[in-house]
Amino acid sequence: MKYKHLFFDLDHTLWDFNANAAESLTELYDHFNLESRAIESFDQFYSIYINHNKILWSRYEKGYISVEELKWRRMWRTLLDFHISDEKLAKDMSQYFLESLPTKKRVFDYTYEILDYLIDKKYSLHLITNGFEKTQRLKLNSSELTKYFTCIITSEGSNSVKPKKEIFEFALNKTHGKTEESIMIGDNPEADILGAKNAGMDQIFVNHINDDCKTQPTYMIRHLKELENIF
Repeated sequence: MKYKHLFFDLDHTLWDFNANAAESLTELYDHFNLESRAIESFDQFYSIYINHNKILWSRYEKGYISVEELKWRRMWRTLLDFHISDEKLAKDMSQYFLESLPTKKRVFDYTYEILDYLIDKKYSLHLITNGFEKTQRLKLNSSELTKYFTCIITSEGSNSVKPKKEIFEFALNKTHGKTEESIMIGDNPEADILGAKNAGMDQIFVNHINDDCKTQPTYMIRHLKELENIF
């Protein structure tokens, strides 16, 4: 076995963030009766939120904004696009979303099967995620994924964030893993692939959505079952 320690990303790699977020945002849209506030189309609300969330996550990963700013400003910016300037509403929506989202259970096809397969082959499985500590652990518990992972490293818990080299070094130190025996498995070309490469680790780009990856990964797959061809 070339590799002993397999480090997975969570959101968009194993846990289907978009499907789960859509479910939570649908409930949020109804709970706050946003249609009565001139947000007449859920699809438009969802699309605008996802765009702001992506932009602000990128800013958070680069250290430009704090965790707390990220949590509520994505809702605030979404409301502003509908000409609603209500900071309290944005913060209430953020709180509701953060409580609802991690209770959702949708994972990508073949998630449990591939994790069972890897455990049976005696690999040590870990997580490196940029998510919030409490939120990510709730996601894992809700979707019954916790049992598969020896170590769960979050950006909050490590005081670093992918793609910074420090979070990968923290993970290797915590798991007693050697760089040459470890590999990162994730969907984000920058946070997962470039980050791991800069830390000296091999990488597997999980390309669920046929995305471009300018940083050439060690391996690329389009479905989790393809991991069987590597391990």
